Amino acid sequence: MAAKQALDWSKQVIKSGKFDIVVLDEIFLAAFFKLIPLTEIIKLIKNKPKNVELVLTGRKASAQVIKLADYVTEMKEIKHPYQKGLEARKGIED
Repeated sequence: MAAKQALDWSKQVIKSGKFDIVVLDEIFLAAFFKLIPLTEIIKLIKNKPKNVELVLTGRKASAQVIKLADYVTEMKEIKHPYQKGLEARKGIED
């Protein structure tokens, strides 16, 4: 239910005209775990206003979404401070 409410709120934000960029962090995992329908993400992409840059993140992006996207980036960890035993820093990794 919370995922659906977040998606509905996101739609309002995207269409509000108040923002040039909207980031929906980890939305693909929400779809992967069936918390929100993939079809709703596809509608978001297809129906967003032209002036809004929509940034969607998360693992498990579907082939359909990748085909629709203008940019697709896959990040791969090469080096990270936790490999040296350093703990997460508040506001950065935590």
